[in-house]
Amino acid sequence: MYQKDKSDLQIDLVFKCNDFSKLSDHFLNKSDNIIFESGFWEKILLFWIKLILKEKDPSFPNFIFDKKIFSLSLQIINDNEISSINQKWMNKTGPTDVLSFPIISQEDNTKDLNFIELGDLFISLEMAFKQSQEFNHSLTREMLFLASHGLLHLLGWEHNDDNELDNMLSFQEYLISKLENLINK
Repeated sequence: MYQKDKSDLQIDLVFKCNDFSKLSDHFLNKSDNIIFESGFWEKILLFWIKLILKEKDPSFPNFIFDKKIFSLSLQIINDNEISSINQKWMNKTGPTDVLSFPIISQEDNTKDLNFIELGDLFISLEMAFKQSQEFNHSLTREMLFLASHGLLHLLGWEHNDDNELDNMLSFQEYLISKLENLINK
């Protein structure tokens, strides 16, 4: 579904979420149920993309700044599913919190087009819940943190050393801090 904003930027989000209704009674707060809604993620991701394009941060490939339509998929899955994906595509054993599979590259042949396919993003709800408990914040806040990390990777941001990772984590916190007027955490 396309979500438009005032600046004519659009997001085409394919959103899929496992049925976590049995889990919701056990560990989810009612306010966290928003993370299961496609419209919530369309609004958040479009806001972040708009903010990123406005910032023109050099960590991103130059050609994304001319795009008007951004397409990606986001799936909220369980530990078993993310473990399977992690093993198959990353050769790593066990669950992880977020996996992103970017499609764009510096040699992208769609540079002259108005739209861009960013790739796929997978978040483990179970890992997000564990981490929200560990860091003593809401599940929604942890999901936003993981989604922002995955989105930055889809847009071409890499972290090959501790300094680059620290910069990325700081930028994620910046993105999340800008949401205060957009949502209630």
